[in-house]
Amino acid sequence: MTEFDIVDAAAIREGRATDAYFERTEAALRGADRNPRVVAEVTADQFPDGDFELFAGLKDAVALLADRGVDVDAIPEGWLFDGGPVMRIEGPYLAFARLETSLLGFLSHASGIATAALDCRVAAPESQVLSFGARHVHPSMTATVERSALVAGFDGFSHVAAGDLIGREASGTMPHALAICFGRGEQEAAWRAFDEGVDEAIPRIALCDTYTDEVDETLRAVETLGDRLDGVRIDTTGSRRGDFRHILREVRWELDARGHGDVDVYVSGGLGPANLRELRDVVDGFGVGGYVSNADPVDFALDIVAVDGEPAAKRGKLSGAKAVYRTTDGAHAVGLADRPGPTDAESLLEPVIRDGEVVADGAFDLDAATDRALADADAVGYGTDETAE
Repeated sequence: MTEFDIVDAAAIREGRATDAYFERTEAALRGADRNPRVVAEVTADQFPDGDFELFAGLKDAVALLADRGVDVDAIPEGWLFDGGPVMRIEGPYLAFARLETSLLGFLSHASGIATAALDCRVAAPESQVLSFGARHVHPSMTATVERSALVAGFDGFSHVAAGDLIGREASGTMPHALAICFGRGEQEAAWRAFDEGVDEAIPRIALCDTYTDEVDETLRAVETLGDRLDGVRIDTTGSRRGDFRHILREVRWELDARGHGDVDVYVSGGLGPANLRELRDVVDGFGVGGYVSNADPVDFALDIVAVDGEPAAKRGKLSGAKAVYRTTDGAHAVGLADRPGPTDAESLLEPVIRDGEVVADGAFDLDAATDRALADADAVGYGTDETAE
């Protein structure tokens, strides 16, 4: 019995984090003295359909498959895809059979979160957007949430331990709990305590909707902290907001009227892309939580498409090793790997493992993945339909 219900890294690496039928499959193949060389592909859709999603989770997937004596090709993290394989594995089937469950989990969850984050990023391209959703997921998932949000172009995140793993510092200032600890009518004491107690490098962002009207608390925070106040955050519960855009315009107006136009306004609390589009012209930044952290995983599957050099596939899947391309018009194309691709198209699958050794130099650079995601989103016109949620 462990302290927490967490499957540890050793179990994942050893292949214990698997569905039981893969253990049965191994037993059957070993008993039959059969271990064919196969090509397997990870796909969500067989043919391109124009419904793009953002690929993430490659770093963990490659760590899982390394040193297994297989060859792996994958599209780089940060590319968008809407059909065809995002990863191809070639090698003895028993070398990776029991890894399928964890492999798909790594890719499916990260890609779903990254796609939701990209929805928000393109909805407010000029605003600061932070990931605030770690509290909605199991603690073992938090680094995946925060890293995937960064892949999609988020400017920061809130989870401290995730930051330790990613190598980035977490963002965030104060919760309502701070003001409540001082009591009703003592918001000034809470803001003052924050200013006096936290590191000078932390921005002075005052939460301004705990007990009274948002404008009232904002102006009181300005009076309390003066020039030390960098910004205010409005996190009003949805049931009490009324016309949220009007409230925020009023906050902005009253700040400007009193000569505090340099005080930034941030909002958080149950926000999604539609909210970001509606509010992006009246605020400076957003904290987005559940829309990103609670995103549905991408429905990836892993299928054998060739056995001992011969095309093979189950019913409803396409046999034969495939290649995927980005065409000059920003579309996605899929074809057989041993045939010429579309004219002037860019092939997306790249070598990441050869005979068990990781060969993709710099393939897991987070900044490069972010740059790739934003550029590719622009190339395919991702998010241009502003009615989509």
